[in-house]
Amino acid sequence: MYIKRLSLINFKNLQQQQIDFHSGINCFVGDNGTCKTNIVDALYYLSMCKSAVGMSDSQCVLKGEDFFVIDGTYCTDDERREQIVCTYNRGSQKIIKRGGKTYERLSDHIGFVPAVIVSPADSMLISESAEERRRYLNAFISQFDHEYLAAMIRYNTALAERNKYLKIGSDEQMLQIYDMQLVAAAERIFERRKQMVEQLQPIVAQYYKMLSGDREQVWLEYRSELLETPLAELLIASREKDIILGYTSVGIQRDDIRFAIADMPLRRYGSQGQQKSFIIALKLAQYQIIAEQTGKQPILLLDDVFDKLDESRVAELISLVAGNSFGQIVITDCSHERMERLLSSSGAEYKLFDVTYGKVLE
Repeated sequence: MYIKRLSLINFKNLQQQQIDFHSGINCFVGDNGTCKTNIVDALYYLSMCKSAVGMSDSQCVLKGEDFFVIDGTYCTDDERREQIVCTYNRGSQKIIKRGGKTYERLSDHIGFVPAVIVSPADSMLISESAEERRRYLNAFISQFDHEYLAAMIRYNTALAERNKYLKIGSDEQMLQIYDMQLVAAAERIFERRKQMVEQLQPIVAQYYKMLSGDREQVWLEYRSELLETPLAELLIASREKDIILGYTSVGIQRDDIRFAIADMPLRRYGSQGQQKSFIIALKLAQYQIIAEQTGKQPILLLDDVFDKLDESRVAELISLVAGNSFGQIVITDCSHERMERLLSSSGAEYKLFDVTYGKVLE
């Protein structure tokens, strides 16, 4: 599946814009601070029902306006048309429609148009807390496993209720009820996360090897308290501590992934170029797994990915994504000359768009 046309009204700094896409590579070139990332974010919205850069819906409305509309026309592999529309009005709920019909739950749409994004914000996967890495895993797995997404919703609801209760009560029977709800949901989440990290490991290493010329070895390791002890036992053992603290101190909400290079922490010992190459390898591995799980080629969104990469790694990346293993690709960059040279040498079909502040020209 690929996007054929994108229409935007009052989305960020784009008052009104229509873009016709190529089914292969699409590159948006312009200075920093124009609207290149906003186009990528609009595509992400239509796949994941939210912004890729952590902005709230109200923050995405053009200044001085009260609503935005993101309208995407897609073409499926069997040449059917699908229309996805996201609308938001200040003070009301966001609405996602497919073929004119409104989703009752936004989670039902996740995975219909799979997408993988690589952006400067991904540096937080390495530099920030475990919460960023858990958020990454959740978004990744939810695109092909709706049972996982449903389990995450149940777990987070039960966790919030348990934490709320711990601030006011300590009745053992009530806590047992919350514990049962957490354990039931956590089993699916834990097993799926463990499986996915194990599956990612060799694919990430392979892509990193391609990008780096096999100069370094990288590694991923899933970390969870549940690897050693079942959650039911952890909750019982931490009962008194949780009552004193007023919140749940154990569980999958503490899971993490360790990223390493040459057996050393990537955050501390990886250069900026090595960290960027690792993130790209991670996202390409994610792309491959989603494609295998869903039978669909995700839309690959490469937002300003060439910064801090040397010329050889940039050329290798373009060569990789221009191959048959990838479907539609959207790239943003600051250099028109560089992108035209790289895309021309790749032999792939592409469209090049010039971007100024709030305007996109083919």
